[in-house]
Parts: sequence; structure tokens; C-alpha cells
Amino acid sequence: METALVIVVVAFALGFDYTNGFHDAANAIATSVSTRALTPRAALIMAAVMNFAGALLGTEVAETIAKEIVNLDGAPTSHFALVVVLCALVGAITWNLITWWFGLPSSSTHALIGGLVGAGVASGLGIYWSAIVDKVVLPMIISPLVGFGLAFFIMVGVLWIVRNNAPAKTTRRFRLAQTASAAAMALGHGLQDAQKTMGVIFLALLSVGWARPEDGIPLWVKLSAAAAISAGTYAGGWRIMRTLGRKIIELDPARGFVAESVAAIVLYVNAFALHAPVSTTHTITSAIMGVGATKRLSAVRWGVAKNIGAAWVLTIPAAALVAAVIFWVLSPILN
Repeated sequence: METALVIVVVAFALGFDYTNGFHDAANAIATSVSTRALTPRAALIMAAVMNFAGALLGTEVAETIAKEIVNLDGAPTSHFALVVVLCALVGAITWNLITWWFGLPSSSTHALIGGLVGAGVASGLGIYWSAIVDKVVLPMIISPLVGFGLAFFIMVGVLWIVRNNAPAKTTRRFRLAQTASAAAMALGHGLQDAQKTMGVIFLALLSVGWARPEDGIPLWVKLSAAAAISAGTYAGGWRIMRTLGRKIIELDPARGFVAESVAAIVLYVNAFALHAPVSTTHTITSAIMGVGATKRLSAVRWGVAKNIGAAWVLTIPAAALVAAVIFWVLSPILN
């Protein structure tokens, strides 16, 4: 039964990774597609390849997910611990699918963390609240503010630098530059989001003694997580892509380039320096708003932004609630 549960948990984790890929594909490429810097198919292929590469660049975020959200050491049995992880994944996948259906770019990262917290609380296990505040809540608030502010001021600087250039030539150059910025964003997406799935699988393996903390994450876990998010990215997330690429603001190549570059920088700093699992969705959306605000504040469609913000606020508690309910339903059956 334990072996079967591990297989189910790994399958659900990779399923979550796949939904993360198509849910968040828009993060990396929506701006490039909307400005016609890349065709949709070329953008998806590029994003899938860079997602795969980014997933293999580090494990710091995965270690945070595996060791600093829920304390599975307090579980009475390994069987019980696996049920908790499974319910967390079901909660995260459910919220991902709901927000994808409505075209809202919510955070897969926070859906997963909410699922872990909800299942952990429902099961009576310990939650590392201080780590969640330091590495989840604070970055969730600070990263979008940094993304918005940095994108705004860099865009102002870029506009000043090119103020006397020929518009047509400048637009062509930024359209070419967007290929590089979209690739950087996709690399950051793989670096951040694929690691979260690695962390959950690693958490399950640790709970049954199939892995040791000091040995780090097994190679097969890294490769399978990288492959799943790449496949999901290639499948595309057209509903959310329309929201990010066109509904928040009509982007031009210069603004698309700055938004992607700023978002990528924020993702790299959080992954390598802070080991914080931040949301790629929040980061790129706030950067798009930042560059859009340089036209005029009214250029940003704040009604759409308000709906996105509501989804951000609801993500952790909603995924937590779904995971808790799933635990209460499954626990008597599986334990």
C-alpha cells in the first residue's frame, strides 16, 4: 500500500507540474506573442526548452518546499504523511484548473503552498509559520511591488534614452530583444516553478525513508519535474495568455522587453539569493502594470487588475480549504 501511495503521489505531483506549465506558460511568452515578437508556436517551443533548462539550474526553492512548509516528522505513520501530501496536491491542482478556466493568472506556487498548509492543518501536523511568513507571505507582497516599481522606472529611463530615435527602427530592435527577454523569463519560470514539484516529490520520498535529506534531490526527480513542466508549457495556456498579453494593457515591444527583463531578474534573485518560492505570475503581471503605467495610469485596465488581485488573495486560503476537505474525505478511507 505504501509503494502504491508513493506512486500515486508522484503521479499527482507531475500532474500538478503539467498544469503549472500550461497555467503559467503565459507568464513567459504572452508579452512576446502580443507584440508579435514571436509567433505563438515558436514562443511555446522556446518556453518549453528554457523551462526544462531552468528546472535543472538549482534546488534551493525545492528544499524550501520540502523542509520549511509542513512538518511531516510528526505524522504517526509514513502512510499518513503520504495522504497529507496527496491531499495538498489535489487542492493545488483543483485551484489551478478553476483559475485557468476563468482565465485568471493566479499563482501555482501559492496554490501548492496553500494545499500543503491546508492538508497539514487538517491532519494536525505542525506548520512552519515563521518560514511561511519570511519566505512566502513577505515575498508575495514585496516581489510585485518591486516588479511594478522597477519596471516603471526602467521603462521611464528607456523612453528617455530612445526619445530621439526613429520609431520604426526602435520597435524592430526591441522586438528582436524580446526573444532574449522571453527566454530569460522562461528560464526563471523553470528555475522557480519546476523546483516546487521537485520539493513535493522529495517530501514524499523523505516521509517513507526512500531518500535522505543530506543526499539532496535525486536526479530522476529533477528530470521528471523538468519534463512535466515543459510538456505543460508546450500545451499552452491560451486563456491566461490573452489576459496577460492584451487585457491588462496593449503592449509594445519596448514595454514587453522591459517587463520580461525585470520579471526575470526578480525571479533569479529570489531563487538564488533568498531561496524564496515566489510567484512568476505575480512578478510578470506587476511588471506589465509597471511598464503600462508609464503611458498614463488610466492605460492600465485596473478592473482586470482588480480581478487578478482578488485571485491572488484567495489562492492560498482557497487551495488550503480544498486540500483540507479532501483530507477529511480521504483520511478515513486511506488510513
